[in-house]
Amino acid sequence: MIRSELVQALAQENPSLSQRDVEAIVATFFDEIVRRLSENGRVELRGFGAFSTRARDARVGRNPRTGETVDVDAKRVPFFKPGKEMRHRLNV
Repeated sequence: MIRSELVQALAQENPSLSQRDVEAIVATFFDEIVRRLSENGRVELRGFGAFSTRARDARVGRNPRTGETVDVDAKRVPFFKPGKEMRHRLNV
């Protein structure tokens, strides 16, 4: 599912909200998750899962096209851990 499909599904389930309102809600939802993660925080949605970041150390990588080695800086990457309810529903 892509973002526009999510907006469309939410708009259909909530006919009292305009498409523009639903788009604003979805945008705010994702923006807040990104904002919290950028502050090194964690976002937990009970029954769904938790978003957090993990640190990756600097390393030496390889350019797959040329085979040349390149230095890759240390960075934080997003991480999602599904909740117990989601894991259960996926495996039923």
